[in-house]
Amino acid sequence: MLKSGNLDAATVEGFGKEWSRFPQALLTDRERAEVFAQYFSLIDWTKKPQRALDMGCGSGRWDVLVVPLVGELVAADASPEALEVARRNVRAPNVSFVECSPETLPFPDGHFDFIFSLGVLHHVPDTPAAIRRLASKLAPGGRLLLYLYYAFDNRPAWFRYIWKLSDLLRRCVSRLPFSLRYALSQIAALFVYWPLARTAKYLPVPDSWPLKFYADRSFYFMRTDALDRFGTRLEKRFTKQQIDLMLKAARLEDIRFSDNAPYWVCAASKPL
Repeated sequence: MLKSGNLDAATVEGFGKEWSRFPQALLTDRERAEVFAQYFSLIDWTKKPQRALDMGCGSGRWDVLVVPLVGELVAADASPEALEVARRNVRAPNVSFVECSPETLPFPDGHFDFIFSLGVLHHVPDTPAAIRRLASKLAPGGRLLLYLYYAFDNRPAWFRYIWKLSDLLRRCVSRLPFSLRYALSQIAALFVYWPLARTAKYLPVPDSWPLKFYADRSFYFMRTDALDRFGTRLEKRFTKQQIDLMLKAARLEDIRFSDNAPYWVCAASKPL
């Protein structure tokens, strides 16, 4: 496994197993496009990036749609298992695969026009350092797109309390052998994710309804995310203000946040 000072080995190994178990082969084109639109809503694709990087590509599920929109795409991940899945999923002449972390990216500073890292940097020990590292790899005027788990700063107190209980469960489950992590996460998907999501789909529930984000998602999508949620050893969460400060500390500007779920998706630019 890749050696880096800003990686959690157990977390990297867990994601390798997750993407091997859920290679996204059952994700339909329609569902992939719908979720892609939610994550990439802040990006103007009329300005075609010539050099793009997906830091923490996992299965490559978003790269399938990004690769036709850019000149060249580098799909990078610290997990060799995940990269094997991505290689099978993303077959295009303008994509390359690199085993690395943000700290070990084998590219010079200012190399990329567009970098995206979705659901990744809240799983590293030093998130601000990883953001600064990615910012250094952006060319002047380049755009960075991030998705970091939110700290429920736009949710009521009761919602945060429920999360604290679920996080205690995650801390226990994530330390079990993978077979048990997988089994328990699938039980959660069936008896927690699916009922709450389908209630949100068919009944007029408030926006604060737990797991409302999954109202229109497939059970396969829920199963994947349940393993991601309860099987991951290292997880951190950030408020919108904290993310804004980290991006500014990385000397990025024109910081924008999506107003819709998932939270927090944000984009920022490197000054010209």
